[in-house]
Amino acid sequence: MGNSVPRKTTTLRSSDWNDWKWQLRNRICSVEALSETFGRQISSGVVEASKKFPMAITPYYATLVRTASGNDPVYMMSVPSCLELNDPSYLVDDPLGEEADSPVDGLVHRYKDRVLLVTTSICGMFCRFCTRKRVTGQPEHCCGAAELTGWVNYLREHPEVKDVIVSGGDPFTMETEKLDEILTAIRSVETVETIRIGTRTPVVLPMRIDSKLVKMLRKHHPVWINTHFNHPNEITPEAIAACEKLADAGIPLGNQSVLLKGVNDNPEVMAELCRKLIQMRVKPYYIFAPDKVRGTAHFQTTIETGLRVMEYLQANVGGIATPLFVVDLADGNGKVPIIPNRIVSYNGDTVMLRNKRGSISEHINREEVPSQLISVHISGEEVRIPATSQTD
Repeated sequence: MGNSVPRKTTTLRSSDWNDWKWQLRNRICSVEALSETFGRQISSGVVEASKKFPMAITPYYATLVRTASGNDPVYMMSVPSCLELNDPSYLVDDPLGEEADSPVDGLVHRYKDRVLLVTTSICGMFCRFCTRKRVTGQPEHCCGAAELTGWVNYLREHPEVKDVIVSGGDPFTMETEKLDEILTAIRSVETVETIRIGTRTPVVLPMRIDSKLVKMLRKHHPVWINTHFNHPNEITPEAIAACEKLADAGIPLGNQSVLLKGVNDNPEVMAELCRKLIQMRVKPYYIFAPDKVRGTAHFQTTIETGLRVMEYLQANVGGIATPLFVVDLADGNGKVPIIPNRIVSYNGDTVMLRNKRGSISEHINREEVPSQLISVHISGEEVRIPATSQTD
């Protein structure tokens, strides 16, 4: 592909470029548009991969590519690769078993107290590692009145559901009025306490976070937003401004990354990402092991890699900047946190722990059970306190 990178068209008005609807209409969805963007002929492998797994890249996100090659993290996450045609047997279309946990179309109920709503099939970009890669390229649609009514009825019939996750696709690709309608319907169910929205628009379409959207979201508090930055190169002035608008509106922000081979499986890269997220008031929430999705063999990383990253983060960034490393198990078996094993040994009431420097520290691990109380005088008053253990 060479080293050419895309640039804004010199004749393009800034008002168009900063219009999120213009960005959606002008996504790079064809091999021809991709070739024109990067000024290079597209390989046959990319052509074949794009036929099997369709492509959509916002013009904005394309400008974040620094080197149009398989070594550029932004390029890898957005442009089809011949490597997607590798199809080992352990990769499947629906690794998390979402369809099996959908009692109502578009609603996934896996955990007792929460549900996920697939409100739209539209995304700003088709990420090459997407867990719902099976539906990319299908006719784009948003939920209709019948679907919304079905969801509300289900929520009323299941008062144990306290947390509703609004997902997609990307909910922020819908018109503000449509999203307002959905959130209003959810809020009509008195037993729902919290609404969470998952979106990658601050990353791939930051101009979508406008004052109209933010004003609408504030009506539905408590609202939480999880976004999805994977690499420091995705954090731009535009992305920072988008997140700041949401944070200034009192919306807590979290980030869910996926540990991707060749993108962010380097501990230093992940540490830089986490520090930059905190600076723009986004809490690093999860690092996911990549789902076993067909077409993502080249992104797969091991648990050992994730543990090395977590060891480095725990030693080199603050606790507020340290996410939780999780595996979302196949067939709907849920998320499992994976943490470095710090326990070296137990020895009676002493535990030997491996500290952040890699050396061993002793920790006293016991509870004192006083056998009697003794009287002492404090400020002229008699106070009864536990007797000191003889072993002290």
